[in-house]
Parts: sequence; structure tokens; C-alpha cells
Amino acid sequence: MTDNNVAKSDLSVQLGRLTLANPILVASGTFGYAREMERLVDLSRLGGILPKTITKAPRAGNHPWRTIETSAGLLNSIGLDNDGIDAFIAHHLPYLASLSTSVIVSIAGRSQDEFVELASRLSEEDGIAGLELNISCPNVTGGVDYGTDPTLCEKLVANVRESCRLPVIAKLTPNVTCIADIACAAAAGGADAVSLINTVLGMAIDWKRQRPMLGNVVGGLSGPAIKPVALRCVHQVARAVDIPIIGIGGISNIDDAMEFLVAGASAVQIGTANYYDPTVSMTILDQLPDALKQLGATRTDDIVRSLQLPEPVEPATVAPTA
Repeated sequence: MTDNNVAKSDLSVQLGRLTLANPILVASGTFGYAREMERLVDLSRLGGILPKTITKAPRAGNHPWRTIETSAGLLNSIGLDNDGIDAFIAHHLPYLASLSTSVIVSIAGRSQDEFVELASRLSEEDGIAGLELNISCPNVTGGVDYGTDPTLCEKLVANVRESCRLPVIAKLTPNVTCIADIACAAAAGGADAVSLINTVLGMAIDWKRQRPMLGNVVGGLSGPAIKPVALRCVHQVARAVDIPIIGIGGISNIDDAMEFLVAGASAVQIGTANYYDPTVSMTILDQLPDALKQLGATRTDDIVRSLQLPEPVEPATVAPTA
């Protein structure tokens, strides 16, 4: 891919009040605090970076084992291991703020007040483009409640939106009966966008020892195995809300990314693939203009929500027999 070809395409996307240079982002928890990746990836080319989720107080995370490879993905139970917001602001934010890309900070709270406090403090800092509310992590207690109850979700998003000036993205869980209902609640609360999906709840067992393999017993499944679930969720939410969607789940190549865009996502986050190919985001970004061209498009927005559904077929009628 030549720079000339890239220049002919408008890859920018608008997520409510948040403008991104292109739709390729890296998911929280899979890129560290970005400094570790700067020798491998041109960070300035990314549409956005989401550092590890931060909480109010430091968290040691869950007991080991924390990760288990599966036949088609990764099962993790990290437990939001992080040093807390004070350490993030003092030690990680200065570097992140110096990058020539959008930094979207992922936050998680045990209560509504903690979410609001985190958002309010970060709103006072420079270099942050937006917030992603992690209301969907299956490996901690408390915060996930806001991602499974529409009433709680709407109230939380509304209170966070009121408490800070930054664009707000709600990250949703697939571990619900109807994800569209939660997305509608997030939209009603004033979310600029929703990102979906977080991991699918799963577990692994060592049958010889007759014990669970994860220290937390259950964890979140990510990677190629959950892509069909994620696509279904993006499609359903795109039909239910007007706000932008960020698609997440098993994206490892340009075809995966294009499927999410056509299904209804305005941008995508790459997660598990970063572990085995840290440069995958650059490869997808390089290939995006040509992929758009194959659909006769030069702008990312031209193909978002462009999925063409088949016409409904009326059931055949059978004439009654004599």
C-alpha cells in the first residue's frame, strides 16, 4: 500500500463528539500503556489507543492462572490488575498524552460514585480524547452490573456524561439476554458511542486433576471463537440505536475488520491478535483503502451499516386436501 493510495481515501470517523483519524484502534488490556509497543508499531498511525483499564484504587488482580489458550482464542481472568488512577495520571498519562493519536481511557468502578469520580478527575487532564466505561468485565464484581441492567446502565452513563467534558463510550457485554436493550439504555443516557463486545464468559478444566484451570474458575473468552457472536451483536445493536458502534471480537485481518464495518460498526478495536502479531493493526490499516475501493467507496462512512439483508420470504401455503 502506497502513501498516495492512503491519501486518496478518507478514513476518518466520527463517534459522537469524538473524531478519529481512522477506524483502527487497539483494545484495552492488549496494548499495555503503549510504551511497550512503540518499537513495533507506528503509534501515530492508529485511530486510537485504549490503555489498560484503570480503577480508583490499585488492584492486584485475580489469582493465577490468569490466561489459558483455547483452540480458537484466549481465556483470561486478569481481574483488572492496575496501579490505580493516581499512578496512571503520574506515570502513564504524560507519555500517552505525548502521542499523536487519540487516547481513550478505559475506566471501571465498583459503584456509580467511583465511575463518576474517575471520569471527573480524568476530565481535568490534558491529552485524553475520550472515556470508555468498562461496564462489562466478567472477571470483577460490581461494575458489570451496569452492563446487564438497562436502568442502571442509563443512569450511570447519564451521570458520567454530566460529570465530565469528555466523550463517553459504553463497553457492553454479550453475556445478556438482549444486548440491544442495554445499547438503547446507553444511548438514552447520552453515550457518544457503544463498543461491543467484551469477552464471552467461559471456563477451562483440567480433568485429570478435576480442577478448574483458571484461578478465578471462570474468565472471558476472546479471539476468533467469539467473532460470530460479536458480529451478531453489532448487527442487532445497529438496528436498534443511531449512535456509532465500535466493533470488537476476533478481528485479526482486513476481512474481519470489513465485516464489522459493513455490519454496522464505525470503528473496530483489535485485541487478542495483538498478542501474537503486534503489527496486525498496521497491516489492516494499510489494506483498508483497497478494501474500501472494492466496494466502490473512498470513505469509511460509505460502507458503515451497508449490510444488505435478504427479503423476507412468505411461508408457502398448502391447499387443503379433500
